Amino acid sequence: MTNSVYPLQGGVVNNTKAATFIPEIWSDEVRAAYEKSLVLANLVKKMGMTGKKGDTINIPAPVRGAAVAKTSGTAVSIQGNTEGNVPVLIDKHFEYSRLIEDITEVQALSSLRQFYTGDAGYALARQVDTDLHALAKDLGNGADSYVNTASFYCDASTGLTAFAEDTVTTADVFTDICFRDLIQKMDDADVPFDNRCFVIPPSLRNAIMGVERYVSSDFVSGKPVENGKIGNLYGIDVFVSTNCAVSEAAGDNSAGGEIKAALLLHKDTFVLAEQMGVRSQTQYKQEWLANLYTADQLYGVKALRPDSAFIMNVNA
Repeated sequence: MTNSVYPLQGGVVNNTKAATFIPEIWSDEVRAAYEKSLVLANLVKKMGMTGKKGDTINIPAPVRGAAVAKTSGTAVSIQGNTEGNVPVLIDKHFEYSRLIEDITEVQALSSLRQFYTGDAGYALARQVDTDLHALAKDLGNGADSYVNTASFYCDASTGLTAFAEDTVTTADVFTDICFRDLIQKMDDADVPFDNRCFVIPPSLRNAIMGVERYVSSDFVSGKPVENGKIGNLYGIDVFVSTNCAVSEAAGDNSAGGEIKAALLLHKDTFVLAEQMGVRSQTQYKQEWLANLYTADQLYGVKALRPDSAFIMNVNA
């Protein structure tokens, strides 16, 4: 019986040819694209942990103390320990997978890899931001609805007004005084002045750019500082995100358009607990004569301080 020898075509595949499928290369590029695509996730508290899906982590939520007058000859007053915990369930596991047939020309693999890693990073980042924006329903009195005590809109007649179903019309547009009134609500709630931000949908950016005050050099620096950042209003950084939540569907609004929830928030409003950062894996699938590429992420989100943010509902 004659021994058969498998015909090697092109010799042994070396690292130069196989580099497009080395997991470390994919992982680095996905992480870079992921970080570049995040908006809201870069503006909230982040915590890392180890474990598995379904685990719960308890994040301390300290209560502010108060200064006490010191009387001569007396002992100091000890602040009471009233700290609580906010449980965050690690229940969100999302993946992005591609199957790339090895018949694809090697010369094209580098450009394909760059497209797929960029697309994977963007898709995962968009999901994280979307999950964070959905927490707006837990603000204020935590009504699990965008109709809550922290939700407002700019009424054309009365100014900043509590949001309710089917109330926003096409005439109710963003105004400078409405934004100042929303800031005052944050001030009245004793939210720290630092680490505040305003995250808006693209439609509100368009409206803002129509107000003369906001296109001055005080608002637009012309420098791309952070992801989505377009300027600063009254000391508050403004960011644009396409992931702002839909607070009212077009079919539920007699004006006929979607209503989106812009967020005026503090860094401690939401928490993103990442149990596993973006992970990339590749595996050859002989039955498909292709390489399977998967990027995935495991995390949880929660409203940490729901009284430190407010919603401005605007026409999308």
